[in-house]
Amino acid sequence: MTEAWNPLYGAPAYPAERYAILARRIGAILKTDNDVLLVQAEAVVALEAVATSLARPGLAALNIVTSSYGGWFGQWLRRGDADVIDIVARPGLPIEVEAITAALEANPGVRVLALVHAESASGILNPLPEIVALARTRGVVTVVDAVASVGGHVLDVAGLGIDLAVIGAQKALGGPAGVSALSVSPRAWELIMHDDAPRNSILSLADLRAWVDGGRSALPGTPAPLEFFALEAALDRVEAEGIEQTVARHEKAAFASRAGLSAMGASLWVPAKQASNLVTTMSTPTGVEPTSVIRFAAGLGVDLTAGVGTGLSHLIRLNHTGRRATFQTVLANVVAYGEALRQAGLPADLGAASEAVVRAYSG
Repeated sequence: MTEAWNPLYGAPAYPAERYAILARRIGAILKTDNDVLLVQAEAVVALEAVATSLARPGLAALNIVTSSYGGWFGQWLRRGDADVIDIVARPGLPIEVEAITAALEANPGVRVLALVHAESASGILNPLPEIVALARTRGVVTVVDAVASVGGHVLDVAGLGIDLAVIGAQKALGGPAGVSALSVSPRAWELIMHDDAPRNSILSLADLRAWVDGGRSALPGTPAPLEFFALEAALDRVEAEGIEQTVARHEKAAFASRAGLSAMGASLWVPAKQASNLVTTMSTPTGVEPTSVIRFAAGLGVDLTAGVGTGLSHLIRLNHTGRRATFQTVLANVVAYGEALRQAGLPADLGAASEAVVRAYSG
């Protein structure tokens, strides 16, 4: 039997000389000249590598928890015997700057502060510039999980002074999930390169420092070439559009979604200033099961999802991340949600909602 040809068979090795180019291109998106490291795994591994590489006995860290990712980061730090102070936001809501100010004043020995920028699980946006500024005035090294936010929100690593920014390509950048990256400032390297830093591990940033010092050629281990070719293709698309325009496209999708839902009479979960550009979230009306809304929308070919996290199952998320940040997807999301409410016997002005979305895109 003749084997059918498949372009995925026998994928060529990714050229070693192009890793350094990839790192520079990612640095340009992040607006930083800091070292950019490539991690051969999904971004949660890069986040765990950061926590593992920083953690040690006696290190005091302030960990902001607005989702399970923040909770995991604190666990990874504790595994390395760091002294972790968790600041936990109300379920599904952004952290308040006042809580961070109070925690930093009460704990002057804190050396690391970690937070998630934008949460696709709940559709909220943490006040990143204000929090990083607070940390900088105290000489605290900042760790920012920008996996969801990069490409959907302005992320100026150099301008804000972020020490460690972890990103993935699979959300707003519209790329692969199997490779991630992070930028590392000189201050962060000082904390990472200690005598007991983990070595010979995918969780070792010290090992990747050797890759940087060695000229950023062949990565340690056996890289997955398809992931890196896919990352190149995603960066090609982002650069062709322009990172500023990519962010603007997400901003417009979020604005249009909120406008349509508000015109319909739906209840938005958080105000616009506290909302991410990735998903728009509503709290379903009393008596309406989110599963029934999701099921009805699926019947129309529209992918609505429930909120993720303890106590957030009453939320419905309208996804407009990456390639979904378009007029067509936003309109379909809003109309599907409104019609699901009508099917449940609740009022929803679909005409007004549709007109609001059109105005947001044509204005």
